[in-house]
Amino acid sequence: MIQDKIKQLASKYANEFIDVRHYLHAHPELSFSEFETSEFVQEKLKSWGIEYKVMATTGVVGIIKGKNPNEKVIALRADMDALPIKELNDVEYRSKKIGVMHACGHDVHTTCLLGAAKILNELNEEWSGTIKLIFQPGEEKNPGGASILIKEGVLENPAPQAIFALHVNPSLPVGKLSFRSGMVMASADEIYITIKGKGGHAAAPHLTADTILVASQLVVNLQQVVSRKNDPFNPCVLSITSIQGGNTTNVIPAEVKLIGTFRAMNEEWRFKAHELIKNICKNTAEMGGAEIDVHIDVGYPFVINNEQLTMTAKRNAIAFAGIENVEETEMRMGAEDFAFYSHKIPACFFRLGVGNIEKKITSGVHTPTFNIDEAAIENGIGIMAWLAASASIT
Repeated sequence: MIQDKIKQLASKYANEFIDVRHYLHAHPELSFSEFETSEFVQEKLKSWGIEYKVMATTGVVGIIKGKNPNEKVIALRADMDALPIKELNDVEYRSKKIGVMHACGHDVHTTCLLGAAKILNELNEEWSGTIKLIFQPGEEKNPGGASILIKEGVLENPAPQAIFALHVNPSLPVGKLSFRSGMVMASADEIYITIKGKGGHAAAPHLTADTILVASQLVVNLQQVVSRKNDPFNPCVLSITSIQGGNTTNVIPAEVKLIGTFRAMNEEWRFKAHELIKNICKNTAEMGGAEIDVHIDVGYPFVINNEQLTMTAKRNAIAFAGIENVEETEMRMGAEDFAFYSHKIPACFFRLGVGNIEKKITSGVHTPTFNIDEAAIENGIGIMAWLAASASIT
C-alpha cells in the first residue's frame, strides 16, 4: 500500500531532513528576502529531477506528475520567511544571523514540504494526478506572499482543485495532528495612528495640546469597539502594541505615534469596525485639541477550511496516524496569509504537534526560545505526502 511506503520513506529520510531543518534554522531570512532559502529549495528540487519555476522573486513552485496527471491537481504550500527576533536557544543550529530567527516554524514547514516532495516524486507511479509544490515568501508581512503569488498566477496552469498546508503547534504534543472545518483563524489589519499637537513645557500643559494624554485616552477608548460596539458572540481583538512619543521628563511632545492590530472573524463587522476606530480616534483627538491621522492597512482575511476537504483529510489522517493522534484544532485570533488561498479554492490548514513537555520543548511561536521536538519532522513529511496522494476531488 502507498500509505505504508510513505511511512517507510518518511522514516528512512527523517535524519536527512532533520539536517535540512538545521540548515534552514541556522540561515533565516526576513520576509521577501528569502534569497538563500529559495536557492536552497531550488537546488534540492533540481537534484531530485523535479520541475520548478521561480515566482514572486523568491518563491519556488514545483510540479510532480503522477499517473493520469490530469485526473486532479493538489497544491501543497509551505512558507519560508523568518521573524526579526534574536534567538536565545543554546543549540548548535541556532541562528547565525543576529536578530533574525525562525521563531514561527517556517523552517519546519519548508523542510516538511521538501521531504514530502522527495517521497511523492519517488512514488509517482503509486498515485494519480499532479502535485503542485508552493514554497512561499513573505507570510509574516503585508501584503503577504500568498496574495502576490496568486496575482502572478500560482493557482493557474495547472489550476489546483485543493490546497493543503501545515503549521507547527508547540502546545500540541509531538506525534499528534489537529484539524478543524470552517473558520479557523482571524483576519488581521494593522493600525497606524499619529497624534499631533502644540507641544510645550510639561509645567504648563494648559498651553499645549497634550498628545500623551490624548494617546492614553485613545488606548482606553478604542476598547469600546470590542466591549461595547461588537456582538459578544462575534470574536474580535483590538490591541495597541506600541506608543512612541517624547524623550524627556519636562516636555510634552508635539507628536505621538501608536500602532496596533485588529483581528476579526466576520468580514462585514471587520470593515464596520474600521470606521468605528477612525471615528473614535477623531473624536478623542478633538476633545484634546489635537490633530490625528489614522491609517488602517488592510491585511489578511480569515482562514476558512473547506468542510468536505477537511473532513476527508481528517479521516485520511486518522488512517495514517491513528484516531488517538488526531484532534480538533481550536479557533484562534492569530492570522495567516494562507487565508488568501482558502478564499480562492478548497483549502485545509492543519496543525502539526511539535511540543514535548518532558524535553521542556514548550515555548510558543514568536518567542526567542521557540523550538520543536524533531520527531515531528518525520510526522510532517509523512502526513503532507499522504494527504496529497490520498486527496479525492468531487
